[in-house]
Amino acid sequence: MFKDRTFAAGAATAGAVVLAAAGCSSGGGGSGGDDAPAAKAAISPANGTRDVAPDQPVVVKADKGRLTAVTVADPKGRKAQGGLAADRLTWRTSRGLLPATTYTVTAQVAAGGGKPVTATSTFTTLTPAKKLESGMSPLDGERVGVGMPIQLLLTRPVTTEQGRQAVERSLEVRMSKPVEGAWYWISDKEVDFRPREYWPPGQKVQVVARLAGVRAGEGLWGVKDRTLDFTVGPRHVTTIDAKRHRATVTDGGRTVRTMKVSLGKPGDDSYTGMMIAQEKQAAMVMDSATTGNPGEYRTPTKWNVRMTYSGTFIHSAPWSTGSQGSANVSHGCVNASPGDAKWFYDFTNRGDVIEVTGTTRKLRFGNGPTPWAKSWDEWVKGSALGAPVKGVQLSRS
Repeated sequence: MFKDRTFAAGAATAGAVVLAAAGCSSGGGGSGGDDAPAAKAAISPANGTRDVAPDQPVVVKADKGRLTAVTVADPKGRKAQGGLAADRLTWRTSRGLLPATTYTVTAQVAAGGGKPVTATSTFTTLTPAKKLESGMSPLDGERVGVGMPIQLLLTRPVTTEQGRQAVERSLEVRMSKPVEGAWYWISDKEVDFRPREYWPPGQKVQVVARLAGVRAGEGLWGVKDRTLDFTVGPRHVTTIDAKRHRATVTDGGRTVRTMKVSLGKPGDDSYTGMMIAQEKQAAMVMDSATTGNPGEYRTPTKWNVRMTYSGTFIHSAPWSTGSQGSANVSHGCVNASPGDAKWFYDFTNRGDVIEVTGTTRKLRFGNGPTPWAKSWDEWVKGSALGAPVKGVQLSRS
């Protein structure tokens, strides 16, 4: 559970609680204790209320006194964060509560400078008809390339604009070097974040998804918060020219290796477009059955770096070394010599940028994490809120 969780606001019904009068005071000219007005507090939701919507705010209002302290806590001691108005007459939560949870409100009010007295109220939030949970990528603690997006993967579809906006508002990206970025709804069950430009190398990133208590649709509520921390590695960018049959690998803008390659033959053309290294596997079997052509080939390969969901890899291909650097003869992958493929495999981080040019087959957006296949303006239009966001400064503590 995210330690700093805060909570969202909405309408409420109040239950008035009359508090005992403040203690006696002495001295001429002032009101005695018996004359001091009774302090009161109204707590909403009222004591004993059940099936409270998690996005309904907890509101405490003081009468004949000032609030000195308010806590809203569940049985495990987890506290809802809220704010006290400047006049100390009102306190309210600021984000959603946990569903299916009992909360106790404890409020202290002081009248006329006397000793504070306490009122309490207990209520229970509703049990969702449908629960929304999430997963995230990159992996927690992973070091990634400068092109890696943040992927929030949802267990249920969020289909309404209002629900998507609520989900986006619950998301925060904290950065050691704050830059501009935006969220984009890839599908009803996935929303991705990318910076406007590639991540700065060395960037430390923390993603906070405060989904607990978020109303994401009819009967659909977020039930759990999630956090993710990752770091950004060096600026690795590889360009692959299908016409020249060359791959140029750069590190921080400096060319560190040029490799002879062979791409897809006519009819099996490789994709042209901006991709990222999605995963790495030291050994696997390339099977044409996975591309809808069973029996055409089934070949063990080494040093595989995936570029698309549909099965495009850079990998070792000792059988095509005679064509590498001069002809495109593969079934769509990028063939390299065993030595070059091993070097590239070791060099590459997930999220490194790979750009292919010179083929007639254009990369389809969504064929893997493909945030760089769209312009910045196109990407921003995919946000339910319709606007970019600035990263929040990551605390050094």
